[in-house]
Amino acid sequence: MALPVAEWQGRAARLWAALDPALRERLAAASLHDAVRLGCELLRTEEEEEAALARLCHQAPTDKEPEAASRYREQGNQEFRRGQYQAALRLYSKVVCHELPGSPEVSVCFANRSAALFHLGHFEACLEDIARAESHGYPDRLLPKVLLRKAECLLCLERLQDAQDALGVLQSKTAMDGVMTTHLTRLKRLSQLKVKLCEKERCPEPAREAHGGIEGKSEIWEENNSISGASSSLSLSFDAERGRHLVASQDIVAGQSLLREEAFVSVLCPGESLAVQGGDTAWDTRATNADLYCHRCLRQLLAPVPCQGCSYAKYCSQDCADMAWQQYHSTECSLGALLLTLGVFCHVALRTVLLAGFAEVSRLVGWSHSEDKDLQNPEARCKRLSEAPEAGAGAKGIPGCDSNGQYQSSYQALFHLLPHTEQHSPEHKFLCTLSVVAVCKQLQAAGLEAAVLSQQSPQQWSKPKTSEKTCGELSPELKTVAEAMLRHMLQLQCNAQAITVMQELGPGDGAVVNKKPVRLATAFFPVLSLLNHSCCPNTSVSFSGTAATVRASQPIPSGQEVLHCYGPHQCRMRVAERQQLLSQYFFKCRCRACLEESESGVKSVVSIRNSFCCPKCRAQMQGEEDTLYCTNEACATSGSRENLSGRLQDLQQQMKKALDLLRVGKADHSIKMLLKCQMDAGNFLSPEHLLMGEMEDHLAQVYATLGKWQEAARHLKKSIEIVEMHHGPESVEIGHELFKLAQILFNGFAVSEALSTIQRAEGILSVHFGPQSAQIQELQEMKTCLSELPRNILQRT
Repeated sequence: MALPVAEWQGRAARLWAALDPALRERLAAASLHDAVRLGCELLRTEEEEEAALARLCHQAPTDKEPEAASRYREQGNQEFRRGQYQAALRLYSKVVCHELPGSPEVSVCFANRSAALFHLGHFEACLEDIARAESHGYPDRLLPKVLLRKAECLLCLERLQDAQDALGVLQSKTAMDGVMTTHLTRLKRLSQLKVKLCEKERCPEPAREAHGGIEGKSEIWEENNSISGASSSLSLSFDAERGRHLVASQDIVAGQSLLREEAFVSVLCPGESLAVQGGDTAWDTRATNADLYCHRCLRQLLAPVPCQGCSYAKYCSQDCADMAWQQYHSTECSLGALLLTLGVFCHVALRTVLLAGFAEVSRLVGWSHSEDKDLQNPEARCKRLSEAPEAGAGAKGIPGCDSNGQYQSSYQALFHLLPHTEQHSPEHKFLCTLSVVAVCKQLQAAGLEAAVLSQQSPQQWSKPKTSEKTCGELSPELKTVAEAMLRHMLQLQCNAQAITVMQELGPGDGAVVNKKPVRLATAFFPVLSLLNHSCCPNTSVSFSGTAATVRASQPIPSGQEVLHCYGPHQCRMRVAERQQLLSQYFFKCRCRACLEESESGVKSVVSIRNSFCCPKCRAQMQGEEDTLYCTNEACATSGSRENLSGRLQDLQQQMKKALDLLRVGKADHSIKMLLKCQMDAGNFLSPEHLLMGEMEDHLAQVYATLGKWQEAARHLKKSIEIVEMHHGPESVEIGHELFKLAQILFNGFAVSEALSTIQRAEGILSVHFGPQSAQIQELQEMKTCLSELPRNILQRT
C-alpha cells in the first residue's frame, strides 16, 4: 500500500475540512518548508490525531510475541507430522521471528526448521540452521538427533570428510549417554550411514560431463562516461517540454542493454497474502511478500534470518541483516508499526534520508530554500535548477549533474527529481505533511534523533529508550528531515518505480509453471527516472533483486528518444483510459500511439478486439451510450451495455471458481466449468477478446496438470493466437506464452515442435530479459536434453 491506511487518510481529510479557510489557503500555497512548519503546529495541538494514529499502529504489530511463537510452533508441528513440510517450514520461520533473543526456545526453533529443510532437500540451509541451533545453546540431551541430521546432510552433499567427522562426534556423544536404549534407532541409522559413507569413499561417482550451450552469451557493454550505469550508446538531453531525457547517440539494435542501475533505495511492499493452510486460527498463518523475500536485497527467502528487535524484518543472510541494521534498520526497527500504517511511500521517504545521511540532506534542503518562490512556473524552476552550483560547467545546464558534469545514481540526482509541489492537490499534500511530521515526532519521542542526525548505529540490538520530549516542538534538524521526506513523498507519485517479480501461481510443483508479475517493492532509480513515458515504448525493463536493467525492445535509430512505459500501454487500453491513468504524472501524453488514435478518429484496436458481439449474428456491437447496437444493418439487434458488462463480470467470477477447483485437486470439475464458461462467452464476446485467450490458457493449465499434453498444447496455441493479436509477435507477453508451450511440448515428448518453440521463445525473451535470465537458462536446458536423445527417436518425432 503506497499511501497510509484508509482510516488515517480519512482523519486527515476531516482535519483538512475543519481547518479555517484562510489556513487551508496558506497550506495549499505553502512551500515544503512552510508546510512542515504548519504541520508541526497542527499536530502539536491535535492530541486526538496522535492518539488515533497510535491505535491504528496496534493493528499492525511488529513486536516479538512469545505467545504467537508458541502458537505457530504448535501449528508447525502439526503440519510436520502430516508431512506438509513446506507449510511447516513457513510456520517455523514465523516462530523464529517471534521468539525473544536469548530465549532458551530460540535454539529449538532453528532445530525444528532444520528438520523441515532436510525433508525438502535443502541441505545447505539445513546445515546453517543446525549451526544456529548449536550456537544458541541447543539442549545437550537433544543433540544426537541434530548431529545425525547434520551427518546425513553432509553425506547428501558429498562432503565425505565432514560427514565422517560428524559421525565420529555423534558416535562418541551416543556412547557417553548412560541410557543407551533411547538411542537404539539412532544407533542403527548411524551404522547405516557409516556403511554408506564407506561405499561412497570406495566408489566415488564419476564426474558429470559439462553440457555445451547451457551458459548464456555474454553481453557487450561499454559504460557511458557521463551517465552512471548507462550504455555509451545514450546521451543525456534537456529541454523545457521534455525535461531531462535520454537519446540514442548511435543506432541501437533490439535486445541491446542500455542501462543497469542499482536502486538508490527500495522498500518491500507487504503484498497479497498467500494461504499456507486452511481453517481459521487465532494467529495469522498466511505468507506475504514480507515472509517470502529479503527485506534488504529482495532475494527469495528459504530460511529467513530474523531481526533481533522486531518480528517484521527478515533477511536472506546474517550479512544482509547486519548491513540493513547499520544502514537504516537500527532507526526503523521500533517504528515498524507506524511505517506499515503510513504506507510504503512514507517508508521510502524515511529510508532515503537515512541512506543519504543528514549532512547531504541538510546541504540540499538548504540550497532549495534559495530557490525562487514562484512555484507556478515549472520552466523557470528548471532553469534555476540548471544554474545550481552543483551542476558544473560540464553539465550543459542539466539539473542533478555533479560538479564534474556527470549524472550519477546519487542522492543529489534523486533530490533534483521534480516533486511537482504546485500540482498535487492540497488535500494530498496535507496528508503527506501530517504523515512525515508524525514519523519525525516519533523519532524524537523514541530518542532516535541523535542516531538519525549522526547516522550512528546503536551497538546493541535493543529498543531505544523513550525521550522525555514526547510532545515538544520538533528540533530544527528534524524539521529538515521532515521537509526532505515530504519532498520525496511527493516525488514518488511521478518517480516511484515498481520492482516486479514473476511469482508462481499455485503450489509450484507442477511440470508447467504458471507465473504472473507481482509488485515486490517500491524504489527510487535516479537514472531510470530520466526515461520519459510512451504508450508504445521502445524499451523493456527487468529486475534482479534491487537492480534494474533496461533493454531496447526494438531497433532505436540514432537521435531518437529512448522511452519507457509507465503502465498504460496501447495494447491494453484505449487512449481515453490511458490519459486518465497518466493524469497522476501531471502531463498529457502526446506519444505516437495517442496522437494517431486521438487525431484520426479511428476506433482503437483494443476497443474492437475486446468488444461485445451480437448474440444472433456474431457481428460487433457498438454504441457510445448505454444501448449497444449490432453493426450488421440486416440484424439490428440491440442490447444494454450494463447487462453485457454484468455478464462479463459473472463470467470472470466463474473462471475464478474453476481455478479454485483446480487448486484443491478437482481438475475434472474445473474443466467442465471452464468449458461452460467458454460456451457462454462465445454468445456475447468477440472471438478475439482477451478473456477468450485467458480461458484457453486456463484449460491448457488444467490439462497439463492431468498430464494430457496434446490437449494442453492445443488450447495454449489458441491462447497464443489471441495474445499475439493484442500484443504483437515480438512482445514479452508472447514470450511468456511460448515458454509455457515449450514446457508442455517438452513434457509431451513432441521433440521437433518443442525445439522450434524453444528457439522462438529464446529469441523473444532474450530481447526483453537478456541471455542470462532464468527462463533462457531453462529453455537451453530443455533444448540440450532434447538434442541428446537418440537419433532414431528424433527422426520419429
